[in-house]
Amino acid sequence: MAYKTIDPQDVKTAEVHALLLGAIAPRPIAFASTTDLEGNVNLSPFSFFNVFSAKPPILVFSPARRVRDNTSKHTLENVLATKEVVINIANYDIVEQMSLASTEYDRGINEFVKSGLTPEASVLVAPPRVQEAPVSFECKVNEVISLGPDGGAGNLVICEVLLMHINENILDENGKIDPYKLDGVARMGGDYYLRANGDCIFELPKPVKNKGIGIDQLPAHIRNSTILTGNNLARLGNSETIPTIEEVEAYKAEPIVAYTINKHKEDPAKLHHELELLGKQLLESNRVQEAWKVLLMNTN
Repeated sequence: MAYKTIDPQDVKTAEVHALLLGAIAPRPIAFASTTDLEGNVNLSPFSFFNVFSAKPPILVFSPARRVRDNTSKHTLENVLATKEVVINIANYDIVEQMSLASTEYDRGINEFVKSGLTPEASVLVAPPRVQEAPVSFECKVNEVISLGPDGGAGNLVICEVLLMHINENILDENGKIDPYKLDGVARMGGDYYLRANGDCIFELPKPVKNKGIGIDQLPAHIRNSTILTGNNLARLGNSETIPTIEEVEAYKAEPIVAYTINKHKEDPAKLHHELELLGKQLLESNRVQEAWKVLLMNTN
């Protein structure tokens, strides 16, 4: 496997920037609304953004200094002056309006007007929130940390959430945010975005409530499979226990298993291959215990 190794000191900042953004993706987007000391409103998206704490609730985004001319962005100047920001979460319904708001209009130009989005008065801070956004966070700015004086340097805006506004239409029956209803978007490299919906969303059980046996404890014939992927093996390794011999034998009566065994009983190599394929299909359908039983049938 060939790799291209790059020392950031040996290439232009613009190239480093492009490679970082192309590789570190998808990135959530802070659609930040701010005001200056005169009350002029600014609205701009930033994909150097994430959540870092729940108590206190802390969000951090980073308006970087422009690579081309080492100037700072209006959002940064505003948060330094007022110590307030509203971080709106954009979704697919407003992604193009959000992108339009990223245009570098002159100071004093209101991106709400330019993008056709609706300013909604905040409760605790001066900047308005985006009415069309599915979620908005009113924040005070606790600290701004400059990461350097050169073009491309970030500025970590550490924001404490004072109020959260969540559109009830994106909540499920348990009051949790439904990712399909959120229909979120994320930033990739270049002009590319990701729509977090449909087949892009999948569930993966977290290994925090149990101690899985680990890939190293899988039987050798499973661990060394040429069909099962690393993800498949990790799903098995996240199991606390494996089926007993009796459970494996009983599962041979399942119609699809019985059919496969009967069809290939005269060709052990083919049977081994087909059982691995069936086990892989079961794993990818999140039927882990059934997959275990099928794969444990292959003892040769």
